[in-house]
Amino acid sequence: MAPSSLETVNYSADPSLNSVLRGVVKDVKDHAERLMSQIRELSSIGRSLSGVYDLDDLLEKIVDNARAFTHADAGTLYIKEDDRLRFSIFQNDSLGIRLGGKTGGAIPYPPLALDKHNVSAFVAMNGTSVNIPDVYDAALYDFTGPKKFDRTTGYRSKSMLVVLLKNHENDIIGVLQLLNARDTRTGKAVPFSKDCESLTQSLASQAAVAISNVKLITDMENLFEAFVKVMATAIDEKSPATGGHIRRVAHLTLTLAETINNKDSGPFKHVHFNEDQMHELRIASWMHDIGKVTTPVEIIEKSRKLETIFDRIEHVRLRMDYLVQKTRNRALKEQVEAMKSGANAGALQAIEAHAEKQVRQLLEIREFLTECNKPAEGLDDDKIERLKAIAQKTYIDDTGRRRPLITPDELENLSIRKGSITEAERKIMKEHAYMTLKMLSQIPFTKKFRNIPHFAGAHHECLDGTGYPLGLKGDEIPFEGKLMAVTDIAEALTSADRPYKKAMPLAEVHRVLRSLADKGKLDGDLVRLFIEEDVYSAYVRKYEKAQPAASELGPAPGPRKVTG
Repeated sequence: MAPSSLETVNYSADPSLNSVLRGVVKDVKDHAERLMSQIRELSSIGRSLSGVYDLDDLLEKIVDNARAFTHADAGTLYIKEDDRLRFSIFQNDSLGIRLGGKTGGAIPYPPLALDKHNVSAFVAMNGTSVNIPDVYDAALYDFTGPKKFDRTTGYRSKSMLVVLLKNHENDIIGVLQLLNARDTRTGKAVPFSKDCESLTQSLASQAAVAISNVKLITDMENLFEAFVKVMATAIDEKSPATGGHIRRVAHLTLTLAETINNKDSGPFKHVHFNEDQMHELRIASWMHDIGKVTTPVEIIEKSRKLETIFDRIEHVRLRMDYLVQKTRNRALKEQVEAMKSGANAGALQAIEAHAEKQVRQLLEIREFLTECNKPAEGLDDDKIERLKAIAQKTYIDDTGRRRPLITPDELENLSIRKGSITEAERKIMKEHAYMTLKMLSQIPFTKKFRNIPHFAGAHHECLDGTGYPLGLKGDEIPFEGKLMAVTDIAEALTSADRPYKKAMPLAEVHRVLRSLADKGKLDGDLVRLFIEEDVYSAYVRKYEKAQPAASELGPAPGPRKVTG
């Protein structure tokens, strides 16, 4: 007789019931433990994904973790782009296929259109997951692609789980498709469980947020780098005299850094720029002259000594022409007065001869001043003394005022021994390095880029402490600053777009660099590496193919930073 509801059944008296109970308890316990293990694993995956900042690496890790998590044999990750799903990762363990991501090859498959008959497109359009025990028994979706793949490879697509990747702003990022969940005991393909589906959806949400974060960081870095290049281009274009200088210095700097990375012997064998350090150096080199935005254009473009907004040599020449004409007019007046007094032809000719002698002197002075106005490699003492003597000469203008033949300012500029700028203008030019440091120090750079102001602001510092803007010396100068000091000088000497000088042959550039290193201005090891490894030619081949090769500029003579 069956017991009443108030009676207690003695299970221990019935062995069969006791066995069933133990089996149920074990199944519940195993399921709970498996579920807890999956939750812990899911949390661990979430933490690991949050620390990946390379998009290709992240996408690959998402599929790897999702497949390991669900014991799936294959997986595909699509990224949504406009109205299409682009293959991003394609993996299949049984067939040994790994495509896309950081380590895989290129994916040859075209993007999927958002078609409701395709299961992945359906998920993207409707925002709902799809769990199919066997794709060959499913009639709701078009599995022409998987079936064709199976015929071609001999594979058997069976269970499929497709989940949506949607970020915290409810934007659809992509679709994750897992194929053929494997029974851990038999290895056979089995359906994806409801628990797997639920937890994979959680994983997909974490993955979508991680992808959004990486894309946001990447977009911000790209935006910042683009802004840096726009600023650099604007500064270069501010003056045709330095157009392209910043770009060329940046590329030459990176070439020298890459050369250092390739050295496994010598003074730089333990020096290596990792990916982040190369990025930091690239930004610093693109920003090294940002302070020139404050430098007056008339100083940057000063191709003649008297040039300001225009070349004031025309004032000097006009003044000389005025004096020539005035001398001739005075001679004519003297001849008229002489004729009135009954002077003979000889007296008239003497007046004219004296005037022409004065005219020749004035014209010769005009030509001398014109020549002195051109930038010189070295104005000798005799010319300086002659300029001073000319400055002592005066004339009376039409108002009766006595004026100097050349003004004190004109004398100062024409007496410039080398180049075309005065010491006062040179100080203004040097100010750009200080302004670079000042401007960049106000930017709240991230930890990865915190050294940019120091690197960019040190490209005019000298090892002996005679550089600027801070007068650093020796190891006070960051290695990247020493590196840019070499490339900045090399680019300036080889540049053909400076109106005040000609481009130097490469052999002469190397001679100048050696001389500066011997004088304790530049790092000798860097200079030797630059010359011996023919860094300039490597830079031209890689970045400036349209420009003349280094060999065309002249034959080359003879044969630290923080480690990553």
